[in-house]
Amino acid sequence: MMHLRGWLLVAGVLSGILFFGWHATHAASSPKPLSSFDPQVKPILAQMTLDEKIGQMTQPDQENIADPADVATYYLGSVLSGGSSDPKEGNSLEAWTNLYDRMQKQSLKTRLKIPILYGVDAVHGHNNVLGAVIFPHNIGMGATRNAALVEKAARITAEEIRATGIQWTFAPGVMVPQDVRWGRTYEGFSDHPELVRELGAAAVRGFQGSDLSNPLSVLACAKHYVGDGGTTFGSAKTGLDQGDTRVGEATLRRIHMQGYLSAIKAGVGTIMPSYSSWNGVKCSASKRLLTEILKQELGFQGFLISDYDAIDQITPNFKEGIGISINAGMDMVMVPRKYKQFIANLKGLVQEGAVPMSRIDDAVTRILRVKAAMGLLDPNRSQLADRNLQRTFGSAEHRAVARQAVRESLVLLKNQGKVLPLKRSARVFVAGKSADDLGNQCGGWTIDWQGKSGNITSGGTTLLAAIRKNAANVGFSADGKGAEGAAVGVVVIGEKPYAEMMGDRKELSLAPEDIAAVENVKAAGIPVVVVLYSGRPMTLNPIFGKADAIVAAWLPGTEGEGITDVLFGAYKPKGRLSYNWEKQFAFGFGM
Repeated sequence: MMHLRGWLLVAGVLSGILFFGWHATHAASSPKPLSSFDPQVKPILAQMTLDEKIGQMTQPDQENIADPADVATYYLGSVLSGGSSDPKEGNSLEAWTNLYDRMQKQSLKTRLKIPILYGVDAVHGHNNVLGAVIFPHNIGMGATRNAALVEKAARITAEEIRATGIQWTFAPGVMVPQDVRWGRTYEGFSDHPELVRELGAAAVRGFQGSDLSNPLSVLACAKHYVGDGGTTFGSAKTGLDQGDTRVGEATLRRIHMQGYLSAIKAGVGTIMPSYSSWNGVKCSASKRLLTEILKQELGFQGFLISDYDAIDQITPNFKEGIGISINAGMDMVMVPRKYKQFIANLKGLVQEGAVPMSRIDDAVTRILRVKAAMGLLDPNRSQLADRNLQRTFGSAEHRAVARQAVRESLVLLKNQGKVLPLKRSARVFVAGKSADDLGNQCGGWTIDWQGKSGNITSGGTTLLAAIRKNAANVGFSADGKGAEGAAVGVVVIGEKPYAEMMGDRKELSLAPEDIAAVENVKAAGIPVVVVLYSGRPMTLNPIFGKADAIVAAWLPGTEGEGITDVLFGAYKPKGRLSYNWEKQFAFGFGM
């Protein structure tokens, strides 16, 4: 039997062959420059008071707005729902749509009637809404190597977002993770900057379309600028997340900036600076990164939105941190709770001369030009949700594309004795804690910020349910006991859901109950197929010799039938590693 490292080297070689021979098949036409909307924006800017301008630069979280009238009172330019900031009525399609409309109606009561932008983290589908189609996380989309499919998935996500009225997603992530122990690894398409560059641009095209004013388009946000995937282990409290990227500028550009080059070329309207630091300086405080490189050199014409409470991390003095970040080039500030304090402090900084009026006018111009491009400044256009779009929300047509994404993302790491494909007539025994768990199948950023195990949403299909649709005789036990007499065992193992801050790990070993489930099925004397759900490469040593076949399924989302499409041979496995699995050995927890 081939050694684990040998099998992964084979997979890596196959990955490299396809990667270096792969080229984008979709050449985007140059979008209309955002600055071309300045003739529409300048007359509005000339009418605005300082309070109205600062309001446009302010983004609180809806759950901390005690009175929706604050949207009008403070002339707010944007509202967000953070990862677990849901409507009080629940996570239904109707509740989300009603929440959006309540907030938007307030903006239309202001003197200038400038609509708000409503932002959410729709990072693999409209993932906070029950019944939405949930696509594979970016690590799986990267394994498809299919730019056209990435674009199509983003287009469907945009349609489902607009069904709730919301017009802005904090996606795509164009990070280039270099250490898979990082808990946000799965948000990146690849550790190859070239692949990130191509797929990041495809996602921007999918979200925004060829025309931002299209009612089915949403505003994209490339994140997190820049180097969040290159932090040094130990430079953050959790190990990597929000740490320090200690590289020279040439390396920063060569590895970590590639996704921003292509996103800007694709017309991305917003970019989110990172919590992390570059050589000890917070990205949100770096004029070199935000103004000199991004705006002046690269010609980014959209606006910058800070991350959740990122201003608080710049310096202990909140007001001082505001001044540093705004002067560095930040245009809109995500202040989930302290929005009133932010507004008062920024106004004070302007009145004191610490923040020049020219910087305020530049920030507001950038925000308004994006709103103009989206049709938000058109007085003849309704800014409330178009509920007719809800007819296709979570539809079979949308799920078919997600199912395709799942099957194209699967990477076959091992198939000893050609146990795959499975025979539909065979008795199949299914095991593992994740086999019938939609939450584990979807991963983090699903209904809940950190995700959670269990039956978390509607409309999806677990792998166990999908296998039962394909095989006539299916047994199941989570612990793998009772497999005797079956023709083959399928054991579904992997990580439980997690997201930023909670997902960093020093080592990436499998859970003891997963190892036990594989061993129990193997003890029944039958061939064993392991399906692995994970947001990164894992250490497979304890089960590698016990498994006849291993499929890396990443975090596939709601459409479990995409996995059975491959397991039962309707489609051949096409996915290729977008991350170097061998790299984990350098961290000392492999062989």
